[in-house]
Amino acid sequence: MNNPRTVIAYINVAHFIDHYAMLVFAAAVIVMAPVFDMRYADLLPYATPGFIAFGAGSLFTGWLGDRWSRRHMMVIFFIGIGLAMMSVGLTQTPQQLSIALLAVGLFAAIYHPVGTAMLVAHADKLGREVGINGVWGNLGVASSALVTGVICEYIGWRWAFALPGLAAIAIGVFFAGKVKHEARGSRKASSHASARVSKEAMWRVIAALVITIIASSTTFNAITVALPKLFSERLSDLTSNTALLGVIVAGTYVFGAFAQYTIGHLLDKHALKSVFLPLALLLAPLLFFGAALSGISLILVCIGIIIGTFGQVTVNDAMIGKYTSDEWRARAYSLRYFLGFTAAGASVGLVASLHEHGGFTLMLQALGALCVLVILGAITFPGEDRSPT
Repeated sequence: MNNPRTVIAYINVAHFIDHYAMLVFAAAVIVMAPVFDMRYADLLPYATPGFIAFGAGSLFTGWLGDRWSRRHMMVIFFIGIGLAMMSVGLTQTPQQLSIALLAVGLFAAIYHPVGTAMLVAHADKLGREVGINGVWGNLGVASSALVTGVICEYIGWRWAFALPGLAAIAIGVFFAGKVKHEARGSRKASSHASARVSKEAMWRVIAALVITIIASSTTFNAITVALPKLFSERLSDLTSNTALLGVIVAGTYVFGAFAQYTIGHLLDKHALKSVFLPLALLLAPLLFFGAALSGISLILVCIGIIIGTFGQVTVNDAMIGKYTSDEWRARAYSLRYFLGFTAAGASVGLVASLHEHGGFTLMLQALGALCVLVILGAITFPGEDRSPT
């Protein structure tokens, strides 16, 4: 039987790699566009197939994780995403780039339904472990902007894909040696507080989850894709150095990590709605307010937006963990991430289109309107009876 702490440690590292890999292009595209003799708004949509695959692929990978082996699927994740990232660094045309980014998205689709289900199955305290896992994903997002900016500035954009690809493969080899396949039911599911609502109220849980996932995931992906370019445009009075902009973006994301850690602990102590509703009320006003800002004030508002978007991810994952049994959990997470990442995939084209027609002012206003749905989802979500499993 595997050591739960060892499994959780590798799953956390995998979450870091997953988000890091998906956002290297978002940071590097600023440097890559002139190389391909294209504008930012024209080259960015070539990532759309990869982001759609990130969500759509989760349906199949979650099913395979439950029916075949979560451990084997994670080995494929580490090795596959490493090779796919290295292939991006070798591309010569926009079409090759799109195919390579599609491969990154397909392998990245393995992590969330399979890795999150694996994490929950080995967790003693659900909220804490989901929160810590979220921090690792957040650090992947932050490090992607920081490291990619530095590598692009001093080594070249191709190495920004090749080096992390090699690292992912190496970690996959260690994971394959340390974590063995476990037959489902070979270890007792961890005991933790479980949320309960009446059968009549379950439709409200489902409705709130679907509405929130679509709106918050679209906002999450749009913000993480657009933030490097947003800061590049609106912090021009402060700096134009790519590496320094990467540091600022990374520093902004760190606050999201703190939020996920804190919210994870709160979910172990309080009813889900009491955490869900205040977080939902944060996003829409900040997005509308930030639409007209620049400089230091924009950074401060973006910190609040990052806290809201990343915190909502932790709430969404905790919802699934509380309301599903282990034998169905990977498939439940696959549906959750299919909805979320497929909607989020459309946000890449949305960012490019809105930026083209109204700049980031229009984009942030549109996302603010979308996040009104998150508030409606939080209001719809029922109260719960928190009793021991």
